[in-house]
Amino acid sequence: MAFVKGLICRECGREYPAEALNVCDYCFGPLEVVYDYATISEVISRERISQGPLSIWRYQDLLPANGDDPVDIMAGYTPLIKARNLGERLGLRNLYIKNDSVNPSFSFKDRVVSVAATKAVEFEFDTLACASTGNLACSVAAHAARAGIRAVVFIPWDLERGKVIGAAIYGPTMVSVEGTYDEVNRLCSEVADNYPWAFVNINMRPYYAEGSKTLGYEVAEQLGWRIPDHVVIPSASGAMFTKIWKGFNELACLGLLDGVDASSFGPDQNTVHHPAVTTKMHMAQAVGCAPIVTAWANGQPHVSPVRPDTVAKSLAIGNPADGIYAIRVLKESDGSAYAVPEADVIEGIKLLAETEGIFTETAGGVTVSALKNLADTGAIKPDELTVVYITGNGLKTQEAVEDVVNPLSIKPSMGAFEDVIRQRIAVGG
Repeated sequence: MAFVKGLICRECGREYPAEALNVCDYCFGPLEVVYDYATISEVISRERISQGPLSIWRYQDLLPANGDDPVDIMAGYTPLIKARNLGERLGLRNLYIKNDSVNPSFSFKDRVVSVAATKAVEFEFDTLACASTGNLACSVAAHAARAGIRAVVFIPWDLERGKVIGAAIYGPTMVSVEGTYDEVNRLCSEVADNYPWAFVNINMRPYYAEGSKTLGYEVAEQLGWRIPDHVVIPSASGAMFTKIWKGFNELACLGLLDGVDASSFGPDQNTVHHPAVTTKMHMAQAVGCAPIVTAWANGQPHVSPVRPDTVAKSLAIGNPADGIYAIRVLKESDGSAYAVPEADVIEGIKLLAETEGIFTETAGGVTVSALKNLADTGAIKPDELTVVYITGNGLKTQEAVEDVVNPLSIKPSMGAFEDVIRQRIAVGG
């Protein structure tokens, strides 16, 4: 069982075996994986990692599933790109893009699902399931196909067409629910209590969420085992935000980072003590669904649910499961949270495409617009090392940018071409 010792409640600290559980039966707090960090520290090294596969499974010592035969469609080890053009536009000379839109099912969800699917096979489940805002359905269906098991995915009725097709192509059972994602999720919680299925973001959630740590590991490795001064991350449930922070801190505690004084793990060697990790964590949500940002802005320790009304459907979780933990990370990292106006979401998509040649979905538009705000307000200084996480592909949300389609229409002659091109040049087009 890799280096997993069990599960622990994030609220009351009660311990549980490493089974398909996600909620403490005493206080109803969420469960998290406990690792044997003492043993991990004896085997892990930069060299050992570098000899691993070019996927998330190069970090198998820090993942909660057996990496000997994972359900792997080669998620992870995605490009970290120096964003010179976007950086020049924003006045940032040390800006990088972590482009997770090129994962096999075209979103970062392949990381978390690869871990959850591998664990589901270990537990001998025959069905992989999820409640999804879109990207997760695609990834669950793809990984179930790879594992040779059944997939059942639940989605809101108004999901973007590209995401529906992107999931359907793998042949899952698709259930379209007349409601919001939060209503879909509540239904799936009931289904999970009555059907012996591996719901990746319900009963498998403690293992599933750990896959997001690899977004922290990879950035550090690709930067030469350094961590950024700033990261900008889109948030829905808040889980990815918290796990990237956890990933940075695990690497620091294990002495794998340059320029960071390694601290230590807890007295039992099972928990992370936050060492001198100085990365500022910046969260991005859209105004139409920004419950974590609102709680942060109001100084509230808890998150009040909202009813989503946003073009960024992949971020449309009105009752974020990890909201309170994301707020804690914002405090620990001296970070910030910004709600992007809905009109700026599309502008963010266009800005990234026009400067760096990367077509991102609406969540990426949120992230780029938040980055622009951080640069404009001086929260990020020109020479500070900054990484912005792009988590999904624009081909899934084409409807959002259909207005860019405006081709020159001509007769098939050189004269016709020259007439229109002269007009275009004359008006600066």
